[in-house]
Amino acid sequence: MLRRFEYSILLLLRLLVLLLCAACLVGVLGQKFGFLLNLSRTSGVVLLAFLLVYLLMTRVYGGFDIGKRKSKPIIFSLALTVLCADLASHLFLCIMNVTVVNQGRFVYEAPLLLLAAYLLQVVVIAAAAYLCNGIYFRFHKPLKCLVVTRRGEQVENLVRRVGRLKKQYAVDEIAYVDQKDLLQRVDDHEAVFIYNLASSEREFLIEYCYQQEKELFYSVEMTDIVALGGSRVLFDDKSMIHAPVKGLTFEQRILKRGMDLAVAGLGLLVTSPLFLITAIAIKLDDGGPVFYSQKRMTYAGRSFDVLKFRSMKVGSAENRSATKNDDRITRVGRIIRKFRIDELPQLINVLRSDMSIVGPRPEIVANVQKFTKELPEFAYRLRAKAGLTGLAQIYGRYNTSAKDKLIMDLTYIANYSVWLDIKLILCTVLVLLTPSESTEGFDAGKQPMVQPDGQEEK
Repeated sequence: MLRRFEYSILLLLRLLVLLLCAACLVGVLGQKFGFLLNLSRTSGVVLLAFLLVYLLMTRVYGGFDIGKRKSKPIIFSLALTVLCADLASHLFLCIMNVTVVNQGRFVYEAPLLLLAAYLLQVVVIAAAAYLCNGIYFRFHKPLKCLVVTRRGEQVENLVRRVGRLKKQYAVDEIAYVDQKDLLQRVDDHEAVFIYNLASSEREFLIEYCYQQEKELFYSVEMTDIVALGGSRVLFDDKSMIHAPVKGLTFEQRILKRGMDLAVAGLGLLVTSPLFLITAIAIKLDDGGPVFYSQKRMTYAGRSFDVLKFRSMKVGSAENRSATKNDDRITRVGRIIRKFRIDELPQLINVLRSDMSIVGPRPEIVANVQKFTKELPEFAYRLRAKAGLTGLAQIYGRYNTSAKDKLIMDLTYIANYSVWLDIKLILCTVLVLLTPSESTEGFDAGKQPMVQPDGQEEK
């Protein structure tokens, strides 16, 4: 009975959390501004600002996704969403009080009350996330999952990643695409993961899973990127996918460059104290240089010198990628790598027009040449200017495979929009606040890249 109305119940829960968060804000601020507790123009504007920013930020960070995400990610993302909504609402309140209360003066009023309201909202969000996820998974057992791949393919990484969502998915078997009883194995499971099979190899399996109403997940290939970047069109009664040649228009280039200059300039201004502290810490740690530069490749194959804070010992002799507990990383380096502070000098590269704020990951020249031989489509990344942040930088890790990062870079290029750039910039904030997984290093003995200058590739 509950599953029949599951969508409606989850929708009501999301609405309830929104109303509770708004009530916390109005209720606490109403202790000083009593007119917020009554129907008035000011209370209406404040609530409308809260609602609009809340809904907009949930499009960026995700909402109250019960049953889809773990409780902690829900809490982190909603806490950031509510913070943005609170700040916007409070700002509108202060602006409207200029003429109503403060005789023409702007006063940033009651910041401690705003903080109290926010802390109360976080408590509400945390309690709701743990309670609702707990109830949801009491009624929903993990899906029994099958992984299908070709023989010799390494699937341990996928199984480990899926295993982190143990309440949603339970991988209990691995089958091979040439296995005689493959379809019987599919019938015995509720969900199927198709891993690293070419489009031609997986076509029959996708159709069979669709026919048998199985949950289906499959690796993204080049044909999928082209299709996902396209749109459906009709020629009378004939449906077709239109995949246009993607490229930024003149107007988009102007807008993107303007955004780069604004964000990089503001970023340098805001982080200048952090620049100074980091530089002093690196210098005091071992007396070596503060920065290091490295040749990277960007739009149309042009190379440039990327700037970073140095996080490894001077003269590190081993030309390999960083590993877990790598002894080449300095004490300060471990901290700045964990919080991505070592990437901040790239804001200077953005001002120089070497890079964009958002774009494909800037890759080492030697690695571009190496990976292009193994994956010819790797060269397609050079259709856009390299970026300080992007899909690969946000959702990838330092030990994510070259192919997986390539898929994310090409997905960004195929789906570029100004809104996507803004969304990725905002998502970067969440990554900086939850750094532990994104900074995971390679396991010893599994470094896929050779670094010509002895520094880490990131």
